[in-house]
Amino acid sequence: MLQKLLATGVVACTAVCTYAQDSTKAGTFTLSGNADAYYRYNFSKPPVGGDPKYNSITSFTKSHNSFELGMASLKAEYTKGKAGVVADLGFGNRAEEFAYNDANTRLAIKQLYVTYSPSSAVKLTLGSWATHVGYEVLDPYLNRNYSMSYMFSFGPFSHTGVKADISLGGTSSLMLGVANPTDLRSANSAPKTFLGQFATGSVNGKYKAYLNFVGGKQNDLRKVIQGDVVLTGAFTSQFSLALNGTLQNVKTRPAIADPYTSGTWWGAAGYANYDFNSWFGATARLEYVKDKDNLFALTHGINHVWVPTISANFKIDNLTIIPEFRLDAAKNNAFEKSDGTLTKSSSTLLLAATYHF
Repeated sequence: MLQKLLATGVVACTAVCTYAQDSTKAGTFTLSGNADAYYRYNFSKPPVGGDPKYNSITSFTKSHNSFELGMASLKAEYTKGKAGVVADLGFGNRAEEFAYNDANTRLAIKQLYVTYSPSSAVKLTLGSWATHVGYEVLDPYLNRNYSMSYMFSFGPFSHTGVKADISLGGTSSLMLGVANPTDLRSANSAPKTFLGQFATGSVNGKYKAYLNFVGGKQNDLRKVIQGDVVLTGAFTSQFSLALNGTLQNVKTRPAIADPYTSGTWWGAAGYANYDFNSWFGATARLEYVKDKDNLFALTHGINHVWVPTISANFKIDNLTIIPEFRLDAAKNNAFEKSDGTLTKSSSTLLLAATYHF
């Protein structure tokens, strides 16, 4: 079935490409894509069926001593005049986990939206798109670390709604939007979530800042508000830094007549990137997360955790090979060993490859 779907997609893309090339009235069409695969080994040798699964609490790498496929993506973009459309499809485990609220997600819609620009300063978007919150993104070739942070994994993945991107002049912009509850593509009669982002930066584009917001009722029993800050700086052509901090407040109640109880988790991460030459670079990520109220709802909890990660990037044209070492060090016994007993830390070696076109 998947082969038939892929074949159909390729034929459709080919047809659109042909039309775009042959028609003098056509707009601009772009087709891009990426794919990834990885091997992960957890030194605690966790048992099959353990919790957390194979000592992998964050997204997309829930395996041990196994070669795994990540995701194949095809992204088609078409713009003509003031209007445009983006269709971004994903196939595989990574796409399935990203679109966890959808049905039959091995063929997942990562993004699907239409745009209209009534002026050069305003662009309106209607549909579903990847979240603006956080530093890391879904497509692995855009991240220098392959494994994902806790902040990415327990924040929003996507939003479905309408938003307006507004240029404020210079390098500053504002985004305002309203969407379904977080990660829901369909939400009949559900409350809505409000979105916001203020972005600015230096004139030369080397230094950027993003202030992000997501907040609203998810249903009659749950409210979520999250604030997020991302700072990036390219100090030289070889060396850059990034900082990401986030705080999420969750209010829940067992029934509509009951009062809300409040819980909070927060995290911060720093990224140091250095490219020794055109084909080799390295990234060190240090993340700290505090989840004292166990909002992640993990069986063993993860109240406080430090996560140093070191990744190398070997580049051959559009191919990037990423060997990575990661240590998750918690304050409490949150990880499983081979005999089923618990331990406070867990180390992982990972080898990944990504390709994009």
